[in-house]
Amino acid sequence: MAFHDYNMKAIDGTDVSFDQFKGKHCLVVNVASDCGYTKQYEGLEKLQQDFAAKDFTVLGFPCNQFGEQEPGTDAQICEFAQSQYGASFPLFSKVEVRDDGACDLYQWLTSQKTRPNGKPNIGWNFTKFLIDGDGNVLDRFEPQVTPEEIAVTLSKVL
Repeated sequence: MAFHDYNMKAIDGTDVSFDQFKGKHCLVVNVASDCGYTKQYEGLEKLQQDFAAKDFTVLGFPCNQFGEQEPGTDAQICEFAQSQYGASFPLFSKVEVRDDGACDLYQWLTSQKTRPNGKPNIGWNFTKFLIDGDGNVLDRFEPQVTPEEIAVTLSKVL
């Protein structure tokens, strides 16, 4: 499978074909509402606003695998992201991103780009994958890399 072959469930329960992202750069992020990195939602929304006109979108995937920092329902997660951070980028239904239960998309992402230590697993919330318009994984950013730092990369590739 390739990136544009995936179908995932949006946070509102509708099916989303990734075919619609052909030609767009995407930043795939596993998000959480109660994490030390949660404030990155603000920067992710800024990326969405600043680069959407250049065929870019953030794709947020809530995950509760790290310290149970995303315990809410999809509706609660959506309300939080929109009311606290004005998140306008697509959010998806809660998924698992590591180990045996990882959804197919995250199994694929981690097979394409490993962590700096060579391990494929997602280490924590707010790990980010930059996908180009052809569906290739251009880069992987660990949680401590801020959206503001990623903006520099986007300015070069878009």
